[in-house]
Amino acid sequence: MSTLHIDAHKHLVLLSGGAFPELAEEIGREIGVTVTGTTRREFANGELFIRPDESVRGTDAFVIQACTTPINQWVMESLILVDALKRASAKRITVVAPFYPYARQDKKHRGREPISARLIADLFKTAGANRLMTVDLHTAQIQGFFDGPVDHLFAMPLLSDYVQTKWGDEDLVIVSPDTGRVRTAEQWADALGGRDIAFVHKTRDIDSANQVVANRIVGDIAGRFCLLIDDMIDTGGSITKAADLLFASGAAEVVVAATHGVLSAPATDRLKNSRIHEVIVTNTLPIRPEQEFDKLTVLSIAPLLGKAIKEVFEDGSVTSLFDGRS
Repeated sequence: MSTLHIDAHKHLVLLSGGAFPELAEEIGREIGVTVTGTTRREFANGELFIRPDESVRGTDAFVIQACTTPINQWVMESLILVDALKRASAKRITVVAPFYPYARQDKKHRGREPISARLIADLFKTAGANRLMTVDLHTAQIQGFFDGPVDHLFAMPLLSDYVQTKWGDEDLVIVSPDTGRVRTAEQWADALGGRDIAFVHKTRDIDSANQVVANRIVGDIAGRFCLLIDDMIDTGGSITKAADLLFASGAAEVVVAATHGVLSAPATDRLKNSRIHEVIVTNTLPIRPEQEFDKLTVLSIAPLLGKAIKEVFEDGSVTSLFDGRS
């Protein structure tokens, strides 16, 4: 009588899309795993092809893709790679998207508008993803768009540790760029030892459709060091206008901290020519040479992603990385 022996040993593989392979390599070094190679091609008509160079049968596969410009190309490449892994019999597929694409389109503001953040989640599920991992979603409700586990990581501990080390002796006020992020400002204030908070009050510009204008600061910031926080910096227009308003209201200094440095044109010019003293971001997205400027500080998100990937692989608790914050 023969006996069937089942090898219960799990095997983790990291794979990278073409958007930011350096981040995947850094994550691999954090957890002691070599990134599995892929063969990538682009056909003359723009169609993409990507194939793992090694067998992934039965593996716990993590696909790392930082969806930078051109964002649609990298989203499509991620979907194709997930599909390839599913068809190659990977046991579980986790999409690691440090910057969740289309996150700002998370609800309908008017009729006939798409909810593209939900569409992205549906596409990943259809392609074969079992799990998503991301950092600082634009709105927490996006977690509910994916039919499966979503590991929502937070960059605030990384950013706040840096701020505390460098600026902790200052009379810091944590400033939210709008009322929607006051709760986040409160969390920052607690993390930095019980600081005061303020926020930028915005109102609708009745002469311009779907435009808001920052018109006043709510909170005591006169003569104080302001830390202006946000989840992302795209063109830099909102953040530089908020900084101008802070200075006009008597702020002594302004430093900006944000998780995602999208830095679309003309963000670099706006930020480097502003009165902002320092701009702190993480590398959830690659910072290209033309986006760099003297005031910019980039902190690595790789240790956080590496720890989270290790927890998922070992069936541990990702929530424990944040002391129960969810």
